Order: sequence, then structure tokens, then C-alpha cells
Amino acid sequence: MPSRVQLCGPFAVELGGRRADQAFPGRQGRLLFAYLVVAEPQPVTRDTLIDALWGGTPPGSAGAALSVVISKVRAAVGPDILQGRAGLSLRLPEPAYVDVRTALAAVHAAESSVALRDWRRAWTVSLTAQFVARRRFMPETDAPWAESWRRRLADAQARALECYGTACLELGGPELPAAERAARELLEITPLRETGHLLLMRALAARGNVAEALAAYQHVRMLLRDELGVNPCQALQDAYAELLA
Repeated sequence: MPSRVQLCGPFAVELGGRRADQAFPGRQGRLLFAYLVVAEPQPVTRDTLIDALWGGTPPGSAGAALSVVISKVRAAVGPDILQGRAGLSLRLPEPAYVDVRTALAAVHAAESSVALRDWRRAWTVSLTAQFVARRRFMPETDAPWAESWRRRLADAQARALECYGTACLELGGPELPAAERAARELLEITPLRETGHLLLMRALAARGNVAEALAAYQHVRMLLRDELGVNPCQALQDAYAELLA
């Protein structure tokens, strides 16, 4: 049976059809496993793991405390999966589903599908990426390594929304409202993203809301002027001119 690891939202680890995470030694066990998952297959030193688990406030006997956590996690998952002594690494049984990897792979697939104008596939894989990326990565920690992954997933979510909105726009018909919703959600998280404003203008126009699309251009024009001191990109200007014509 496949391995399944969920690091975004509720933490879960399933190995060979059994839930392994329920035997983990609490928060430190979950953080240890998560850090090794995102580092896989590279080995991670004990000093790096101490920093990942406790940050700038490690316990006085951090080395011994880490050894206890490692021992308990190894007992929960098996020594064939959690390997090494001085350097620790994971070897998940294949096939392995890891949600963060799935999200990043789906974004790349969505962008490739958009480039190939394969709108139906772009629609499908961009939804897969969004499903993972919009949930918070390892919500129980604010460690720098977790924040770095959250930024990476936030970027993946924005790219997936853009692909999804573009696919909906090109598919047309009943997908047009979803194109507008995707554009608006994209601009909520990246308000200066010009491609997001272009997508919104195109979606509004496709739904017959030309006046609103023109107003959207004026909004982004003033936003860019006030925030960055620049004019809209040529694609936005061309779309505006097309609407006027």
C-alpha cells in the first residue's frame, strides 16, 4: 500500500495502511519527521535537527533529548524508514504521497498545461495544487524552516490560482464565474500581481461586465502608481484599449 504524509493542515502519516503518527512522541516527534520529509533523501545532522525542533531555546541536554525523540519516532515508523545515526534521513516506501511534493509538482504541471493550451488538464492539476497549498504548513510551529515552506507554498497557491483562472476563462461557459473568483482570490494574496489584474479584467469582460472591467483597469493603474510609481504593463494597457474599442 502507498505511503501517505500530510504536512499541511492536520498532520498525518500512513505507512503500509496503518497510521504511524499516533505513536509519535508529541510535537517534537512530528517536527522531526516533517523536517526529514522535506529534506528527503538528504541526511540531516543532529545539530540541524536540534535547531529545527527547539530553535534558539534548546533544552540543556538537547543532544540527549533529541536521541529520545529519534528513538521513539524510529520505533513508530521502523528502522528501514528512519535511517542513520550522526546524520538522519528518511526512506519512505514507494509509492509515496507527500502533500507538499504533490502541490509543487501539480503547479509545474498546471503551468506546462497552460503553455500547451491543454485547458482541461490545467484546470484539474491546478485544483490539486490549491487543495494542498491553501492549508497551513505545520501549523504548530513558527520555526524559520516552516515559514520558508509556507512562503514557498503561498507562491505555489498564487501560481495555481492563475493557472486555474486562465483555464476557466479559456473553457468558458459555466466556468467563467470561477475565473472571476480565482482572479479575485489571487489579488487578495498578491495585490500587485499584474497578471492577476489582467485575468480579472478578462474574466469580467467575458461575463459581459465591460464597465466593471474598465474600472478594474483604473484601479490597478492607480494602485501601481501609488505603490510602485509605475504604469501598468503593456498587456494590461492593450487589454484596456481593446475594451475601449
